[in-house]
Amino acid sequence: MNDKIKESILCEIKKFDTIIISRHQRPDGDAVGSSLGLAKMLKASFPRKRIFVDNEDYSEYVAFLGSEGEHPTDVDYINALAIVVDTGNMQRISNKRVTLAKKLVKIDHHIDDNPYGDISWVEDERSSTCEMIVDFYMTFHDELVLDKDSATCLYAGMVTDSGRFRFRGTDSNTMLCASELLKRDIDTETLFANLYIDDYDNMIFRAKMAARIKITENGVAWLHVSRALRKRRGLSLEEASNIVSIMDSIKGSLIWIAFIENDDGSTRVRLRSRFVEVQELATHYHGGGHACASGATVYSKEEEAALLCDADKILKKYKSENDGWI
Repeated sequence: MNDKIKESILCEIKKFDTIIISRHQRPDGDAVGSSLGLAKMLKASFPRKRIFVDNEDYSEYVAFLGSEGEHPTDVDYINALAIVVDTGNMQRISNKRVTLAKKLVKIDHHIDDNPYGDISWVEDERSSTCEMIVDFYMTFHDELVLDKDSATCLYAGMVTDSGRFRFRGTDSNTMLCASELLKRDIDTETLFANLYIDDYDNMIFRAKMAARIKITENGVAWLHVSRALRKRRGLSLEEASNIVSIMDSIKGSLIWIAFIENDDGSTRVRLRSRFVEVQELATHYHGGGHACASGATVYSKEEEAALLCDADKILKKYKSENDGWI
């Protein structure tokens, strides 16, 4: 699959002595896993090359995977290859300096609405970008080295972006890639503990938030987390955003949405669904993503209400045209 593009990417990796890897803002497990996993793999494969991971923010959620290490200078970019992973458009790249690089490669699994890069490898049917990085290794396994550290990062990204291998996009290729990683003796027990064990206070918060869930006329479940509540509870933006998961099992609510107020006055929107596609809705509201898992941003209460209204219309239409939904 896309072997010629992958060959072109490997050729560029071999050509450049300096490689700088970036990912999207407000990173999730796949963004961090694919950027760190790729960097570790390239360092093990080409020990004489200078490999950097350079971004402007970080995620406490997956901080256990390790730091990005030393960051490059502007001079380092002049003759560097930049690789951006898991980022659908240039506006979301967590690195304003990426355009300083001599050449840019995009590796991503989001719908390619905003193409960029001198070389672009996009497979939107994949469960994660981490899966694509593993596939890249498997294609060139005689030239690349995949060790336990890089495998752990990549497995973390695959697990989180596939919903522990439940979401749309998980297929036999996903499981083959996961199997390849597990050959590296990953400590899955510790990995899952870091990803999913919660502290008591946060569990109490989630329970209280469950009591605040609202349902629209046609079944859209939604929550709003104010900036004041987030600060009062001492929650990071990522921790507050994860509240969307408490709505994923409500019968008849095929779309669920969390609105989380940012510090700058905007509101982060996390859209999730089963069966119903929400990516187009997210794109309309300054975002994008996958068919059933997308993100957006709204800038006023009126815009938030409009998004919710549009989601309700989408769900009404879907239910009227389809039987057997749960």
